[in-house]
Amino acid sequence: MAGHSKWANIRHRKNAQDTKRGKIFTKIIKEITVASRIGGEDVDANPRLRKAVSNAQSNNMPLENIKRAIQKGTGELDGVSYEEITYEGYGPGGVAILIDVITDNRNRTVADVRSILTKYNGSMGENGSVSWMFKRRGLIILDRTDSDEKTFFNIVMDSGADDFEVNEKNYFVFTDPGIVMDVREFLVSEGCVVNSAAIEMIPNSYQKVSMEDGYEFQKLMYLLDDNADVNRIYSNFDLEG
Repeated sequence: MAGHSKWANIRHRKNAQDTKRGKIFTKIIKEITVASRIGGEDVDANPRLRKAVSNAQSNNMPLENIKRAIQKGTGELDGVSYEEITYEGYGPGGVAILIDVITDNRNRTVADVRSILTKYNGSMGENGSVSWMFKRRGLIILDRTDSDEKTFFNIVMDSGADDFEVNEKNYFVFTDPGIVMDVREFLVSEGCVVNSAAIEMIPNSYQKVSMEDGYEFQKLMYLLDDNADVNRIYSNFDLEG
């Protein structure tokens, strides 16, 4: 069950290391608004909202901003109407890419995404062209400790998780998407140090590319990541050798 994981090297999710504070807040507010619109304002009953609020708090977003975003999502306050779209495409070397966006103007966003892909030898794909290469799963990343791996295995199995992998620094726990936050809370209660917990699109296999294509791919990722409408990016990228 446990094995070496490439996941830490191929993930391209949005993260809180962005130096532009305003852009971070914009992305988080969009996520909170959409999460509360879809699942309601109760954080305990809405795992996606719980994750978004936790992200907002870790980025020191004022509580009032969080509250307003939730109220806009539920319709209590007027606000911009956002929609979620997933674009599919290819990057350098034939890497498959899924791009989740939250936008108030799909024409603007699709033009931006297409332009970025084209600039770095990529292309937009049709719906379903690459999504079949991924599986939707919950993913929890934890610090690897000196504790016995068998003990950790037993904790993971008691948590309701499906599987786990390991590398030199981390454990990667995979779950059904609907219970990822519940599993996270169980692991924390057992003394595990959790770095992140989210629903991800995990590639079924990886596309190996040359160093040259890998360099172009990283530049592509940076540009997509910098776009204000892009929420998450997934790929099956891996380097040769």
